[in-house]
Amino acid sequence: MTGDTRPLIEAIGGLDALRRLSNTFYDSVLTDPLLAPVFAHFTPTHTEHVAIWLAEVFGGPTRFTDELGGHPALLRAHLGLSITEEQRLRWMELMTKAVEKELPADELLRRRVIEYFDWGTRIARDVSADPAGTDVGEPGPTPRWDWNGLA
Repeated sequence: MTGDTRPLIEAIGGLDALRRLSNTFYDSVLTDPLLAPVFAHFTPTHTEHVAIWLAEVFGGPTRFTDELGGHPALLRAHLGLSITEEQRLRWMELMTKAVEKELPADELLRRRVIEYFDWGTRIARDVSADPAGTDVGEPGPTPRWDWNGLA
């Protein structure tokens, strides 16, 4: 438990901080020999969509749900990617570096953000084993993450 009662999105620095995080991260991913193939269909709007998703997860507005298809759309985007555990771990390594560069130097904040990414990348890896077009069902609302983890 922390004494900070602000939503994580505020402690992170808002959507602008998440845009910086996303840009820094994908700059490294797209040149990484292990991860670049996973993002073969990457478009510049991807970084903005990731920032909007993260803002919602960390307690911000529900724009990803309202405008971009919510949790089911995020899961569908990972179908058929066949993400390996090695790729997931490299993703985590590069994201950790981006978090250290772009987010406030608050140890608990950074730990909670990294815990979210660890949790989320495990789901992405599992979903990615299913072929594109698989019915993801109704996975529920976009998950929310706070100072204590999954809310």
